[in-house]
Amino acid sequence: MTTRNPITIEVLETLDAIDRRGSYAKASEELNKATSAVSYAVQKLEEQLDIALFQRQGRRSVLTPAGQLILEEGRNILLATSRLANSAKEVATGWEPKIRIAMESTLDSSLFFGVLADFLAAHGNVEIDLQESVLNGGWEALDQDRVELLVGVPGPVPLQKGFRAVPIGGSDLVPVIAACNQYSGLAKDSEALAEILPKLRRIITHDTSLHEISRSAGLGMAEQGSAVQNFYVQNMDQKVEAIIAGIGIGHVPRQRIQCYLDNGKLTELKLANVSNHEYFIAWKISNKGKGLQALTQLLMSAKW
Repeated sequence: MTTRNPITIEVLETLDAIDRRGSYAKASEELNKATSAVSYAVQKLEEQLDIALFQRQGRRSVLTPAGQLILEEGRNILLATSRLANSAKEVATGWEPKIRIAMESTLDSSLFFGVLADFLAAHGNVEIDLQESVLNGGWEALDQDRVELLVGVPGPVPLQKGFRAVPIGGSDLVPVIAACNQYSGLAKDSEALAEILPKLRRIITHDTSLHEISRSAGLGMAEQGSAVQNFYVQNMDQKVEAIIAGIGIGHVPRQRIQCYLDNGKLTELKLANVSNHEYFIAWKISNKGKGLQALTQLLMSAKW
């Protein structure tokens, strides 16, 4: 007689919720179950496998190494089953239930969200899952099927990947320095600025690429051997705040900092060479989802 596998989709969802929320009680709220039911599901699996899955650390329930292994592999299973369900719905209707989008951090988000609002007004049953990407991170996410659509991704477009990429205009990135920065008085003096530029700390947004070679864009890295170190942040909002605080300099989208240029908190640097990048929307040619087609049509017709 074949022994039934005790690791079910339901128990994997339970382990995932406990790990993310940090307690059985909070996991039960998310799962809409009684705390006793969540506790029983874990206890039953521990008994069937004859291992401990969680251990107490203060008020938190923390996975044991064995529990961590089950959850890490289990999350891959949960993701696969979610993709299977979505694929089945897409095959049946031609309309995918969810579109995952990577939005480049330098994008004019107000225009983009306006397009999304129009799309959802007409297709309210499509769920949107939005994440921020930087430089190569978007291309990698599309290649690995972690997203279906890139918006505002910079070139160059990777070749022989089966991507369709449509240009939506160039970047409007402004090199800026804060008024409180000790070198702000040289912002308009291109010759003096060229001399002190190697001394100025660069604020750099992390490339979200996980496996490919990451890159930076804009003012570039602090020179090797320089006493000044680069300052890395996770997103564009952090980059803007770091520059305003006087920590360093960097390129930021004009529409995000125009108010700071107007009130004098930031000053545009007069540089001889300002880098410009062409931006794209991109998706896989093999993706025939009706929702993706409708959304890309709206994005292509928008006035970027």
